[in-house]
Amino acid sequence: MNSNDNKKILLLFAHPSMNRSQVNQPMFELAKSLDFVTAVDLYAEYPRFNIDIDTEQKRLREHDIIVFQFPFYWYSTPSLLKEWQDLVLEYGFAYGSEGNALHGKTFICALTAGGKEEAYRAQGYNHFTVRELLQPLEQTATLTGMKYLPPFTLFSSRSYKVADVLDNHLNQWRCLLEKLSRTELDLSNISDLTTINDLITPTQEPAK
Repeated sequence: MNSNDNKKILLLFAHPSMNRSQVNQPMFELAKSLDFVTAVDLYAEYPRFNIDIDTEQKRLREHDIIVFQFPFYWYSTPSLLKEWQDLVLEYGFAYGSEGNALHGKTFICALTAGGKEEAYRAQGYNHFTVRELLQPLEQTATLTGMKYLPPFTLFSSRSYKVADVLDNHLNQWRCLLEKLSRTELDLSNISDLTTINDLITPTQEPAK
C-alpha cells in the first residue's frame, strides 16, 4: 500500500497525572512521531475541561481510526475523556437518524492496567476481563457505527521499570499502529479476543 493510502489515525490521550506516567507518556510520544497519527493530549489541550466541540468533531471526520489511550482507573476512562464523549458524541453527529459521521470508522482503546492479567478474570480479583469492563465503550462504538477492536492492554503497568520490557511494549505499540494504518491485521476472529495483543507480532528492533 502506498503511504498516501494509509488510514489516518486520531489518538486521543487522557492522563490526569502525567508526572506519574511510566508507560503512557512514551507511548504517546512514539505515536506522535508517526506521520499517519494525529496525537492529541486532551489534558494539555483542555486543562479546564472547556472542550471545543466543533474542533473535536472536525478531527473525527478527518480520520479513519479512533484510538482512546488512557490509564485504566477504576474500571473506566479518566474524567476528561468521559466529558469528551458526553459533549462531542452528540445526537445528530454521532448517532440518531442523521448522526452518521462515525459510520465505518474503526475504534480501539489502548490502556494500561496496574493489576496483573490474571486479576482480570471471572475468578480473579476484579471478577471481569478488561474487555467486559469496557463494554460501555464497545456499545458506544456499535451505536455510532464504528468497528470495535479489542483493547491493546499492558497489565502490571506500575511495575514496568525495566528498559527492555518497556521497549518491547513500545515496539508492539508501533507495530499495532502501523498495521492498523495499513489495514494489515487479521480481524476475522476478534469477537473471541479479550485483548488485541496476541494479533501483533513485531518484526523490527525494539523502539528506543
